[in-house]
Amino acid sequence: MITQSNYFQKVKGVDFDSLPKKLKEGFLFAKEVTDNHKTWMYYKKDEDVKSVIDTFFENLSKFYEIQNEKRSIVKNASLEIPAREAAKNLIWNYVKRGDTFERLKAGQLGHSGGEYSASIKASKIYIDRLGEQKVSFEFPLQSIFNEVLEETKQTKKGKQVEKQKPIKKVETKQIKNEMPENTTTNKTIIQSNEVEKVAEEVRFIKRYALLHGKKKTDVQILNFINALQKAILEKRIRKTSKYAKDIQYIQTNLVKLYNVLSKIKHSSKRVAEIKVNKVVLAYFVKIGGSEKVRLSVNYLKRYIGIQGKKLTKDKVERLMTAIKNAAAKKKIIGSDPYADNLQSVFKSMNEFLKVGKRNDTLEVHPGILNGINEALEGCCCDEKKKDDELDGIEQNEMKEKAISPENASVMNSMDFSEMKFQSIGFMGKWLDLIGDPSEGFTAMVFGKPKMGKSYLCIEWAGYLARNHGETLYVAKEEKLDATLQMKLNDKNVKHPNLDV
Repeated sequence: MITQSNYFQKVKGVDFDSLPKKLKEGFLFAKEVTDNHKTWMYYKKDEDVKSVIDTFFENLSKFYEIQNEKRSIVKNASLEIPAREAAKNLIWNYVKRGDTFERLKAGQLGHSGGEYSASIKASKIYIDRLGEQKVSFEFPLQSIFNEVLEETKQTKKGKQVEKQKPIKKVETKQIKNEMPENTTTNKTIIQSNEVEKVAEEVRFIKRYALLHGKKKTDVQILNFINALQKAILEKRIRKTSKYAKDIQYIQTNLVKLYNVLSKIKHSSKRVAEIKVNKVVLAYFVKIGGSEKVRLSVNYLKRYIGIQGKKLTKDKVERLMTAIKNAAAKKKIIGSDPYADNLQSVFKSMNEFLKVGKRNDTLEVHPGILNGINEALEGCCCDEKKKDDELDGIEQNEMKEKAISPENASVMNSMDFSEMKFQSIGFMGKWLDLIGDPSEGFTAMVFGKPKMGKSYLCIEWAGYLARNHGETLYVAKEEKLDATLQMKLNDKNVKHPNLDV
């Protein structure tokens, strides 16, 4: 409770911008009466002033009580799955008996039992309690209705899914591992090859093998599945890979396990100990060890990482010592494809130790970097250098009129008026709203709270993803929570080209 005795202390933590309009007025009045929160002289002398300030204290106390209550309502991603299950439970029997989406939408269905509290309002299902825990989730009724409708259909065995059927305890559940097709065992000897970068398939197979014997939650398993699917979508793992069937085997097993765990009501029990078949594990361990990054490449990357930074001579000496020791133990030999680059790096660091002073940075040597880039990335750095270099004033003048508009800072108006810019090609309502700008344009969406700014931007992101390529929607306010998911589902904009 905020009172006259503690107000000067409490006022230090008041966020003025977060206050409603009336409380802002009371705050400014109190600030004026107390001479910028220094004295209660005028407050004590005038009864009318005292009455107004006391009312402000009371209203401010109620405001913070409500805010604290809202903060106590957990809106946690780990509770989203049980909340969704509660939403499905709410309408399960009604869908099973044949009620339509329109009938459920028009009704006033609700539940406030021991397990959860839920209700339908308009076209959404609201969940405000799970067990004894207050929560705040909302799901599109259409989405939940479609899921329940699908689950009530016949299973492969010809029986209907029983929603309330108890699920077996899976804290120590094992993944049933069947051998991937054309998987060889002891007959296949996989050699360990030194590479610049370990193949994506090998990384995931090694990661899966390391799961053996460990307990993982449903969220951790889902993260693995998402990372794997993203790699496949981005063509970092292809169907033509020699490990394609192994990757498919891993994905299938993880999806099966996740589906079992996700049906458990209590999130704390969605844990499984993963045990991989011994033969499969041995095979995957061999694949995981079949590639390793060259030691010389690791040292080159360390060198790139310290350039341009303020560093002590000790750090440079440590890297030089590591390279020396590796060479002495024959871990890096003269036939290494990056031996020449490593020698250039060593020379650069040696020069730094001789002339470098306190707070100096290691100088960036373009020649060395070009060699490293060519080695690691296969770029034609020498050709790029020729294109970027200026061969004197005469050549600069010859190129003056050929300069590209994005790099030009001054152009003759006659030349500029004749230039042609490639437009993005907006269509429909987006063309009417925005026009057809060229690439590189920016826009600001402004409006009062609850006016639909986020919905507009999400719908626009969906349009861009469907028609113009990869799109990123940055939800700085919502983060990746149920609110953002609801908006995406409401606008039905999910698409392989749209990331959030």
